[in-house]
Amino acid sequence: MALLQDISEKLQKGKAPEVKALVQQAMDEKYGARDILENGLMAGMNIVGVKFKANEIYVPEVLIAARAMNAGIELLRPLLVEQGVKARGKAVIGTVKGDLHDIGKNLVKMMLEGKGIEVIDLGTDVSADKFVAAAKEHGAQIVCCSALLTTTMTEMKNVVQKITDSGLRSTVKIMVGGAPVTDSFCKSIGADFYEPDAASAAERALAIVSAA
Repeated sequence: MALLQDISEKLQKGKAPEVKALVQQAMDEKYGARDILENGLMAGMNIVGVKFKANEIYVPEVLIAARAMNAGIELLRPLLVEQGVKARGKAVIGTVKGDLHDIGKNLVKMMLEGKGIEVIDLGTDVSADKFVAAAKEHGAQIVCCSALLTTTMTEMKNVVQKITDSGLRSTVKIMVGGAPVTDSFCKSIGADFYEPDAASAAERALAIVSAA
């Protein structure tokens, strides 16, 4: 287990080459893919999430840690497939139509991946129809909508309406977030959840897919 602890600690420091080397070592020593993923990579990213939520670290450190996690996962992916390790769930994420901001969205994506959730990232300026199409195509349990402008956050209501019209509402939870978004706004448009930061969003998403 010391090796997995090393992976976690190096990931928290954002040392991608070292994380990659340690993941390779764990694979060479016949550790299970799920063990490496959950007790090494995801354990490290979870600590990053806790520290980020507590304002002990900031966006740049999270981005560097996520890069290290992705380096490890890329190496591990063939083994995950071979050993049949499935993602814990699927989420579609995007910044709504008319809005080109993506830092918050990218942070949430990284935190979700750190919880073992597969993320389909639609990018920015995403129409309600695209959210619906992606949720259908990938069988997602969650749609995450981000907005940074008061002028674009109203587009979230269209996403909720389109998902409802498509018949997916009983199987898909809608989570909203972004600087101008509040819990009362979330309720007013009929979305399911609002979370104030990326770490909280990831915790909520994990609870959703675990209950699905």
